[in-house]
Amino acid sequence: MTKLINRRETLAGGLAMAATGANAQTGLVRVAIKTAKGVITVDLEAAKAPITTKNFLHYVDAKRLDGSDFYRVSHAPNATDHGLIEGGLRGAPSKIFKPIPHESTAQTGLTHKDGTISMARRSPGTATADFFIVVGDQMGFDADPTSDGDKNGFAAFGQVVEGGMDTVHAIFNEPVSPTLGVGAMRGEMLKVPVKILSARRV
Repeated sequence: MTKLINRRETLAGGLAMAATGANAQTGLVRVAIKTAKGVITVDLEAAKAPITTKNFLHYVDAKRLDGSDFYRVSHAPNATDHGLIEGGLRGAPSKIFKPIPHESTAQTGLTHKDGTISMARRSPGTATADFFIVVGDQMGFDADPTSDGDKNGFAAFGQVVEGGMDTVHAIFNEPVSPTLGVGAMRGEMLKVPVKILSARRV
């Protein structure tokens, strides 16, 4: 029985990698997000986070992210050199695909270190096209069963590589509006969103 289960798990993992076009040796898929501030290259964890990676690649391959933007920058209150940039389609009904199941860091073994790309969401299972990239280590975004609040964390699924953090920092340092945004996002919306020109596999 154990051998059968292990074989099924191996087969499932292989199918997930084939579906996303992952590098057979690393399980990674590389995507270049070209923005008005430069290129952000990310390696997506197709083997460790197959559901989330496949969803992001769905938008990439359909060219749905082209013409969208990075619209939010959040600075940590007590460490302003830490935070995140957020981009995507902002729920545009004509462009988003159906939400995906939540793939937590407890499942994937990934963590929100500096340069991690992760899915934005409301409640678990609501993620569609919007994503964020963390600046500085942000383990508070990981799943935490001992947390008093949201124990599920966010779905990390890749890492910025090849100098892409220079572009991330350029966006992170763009000015925000003190009045735009609602609730916790008030004061975190960029005065001038940074256009995403294209997102392609490389």
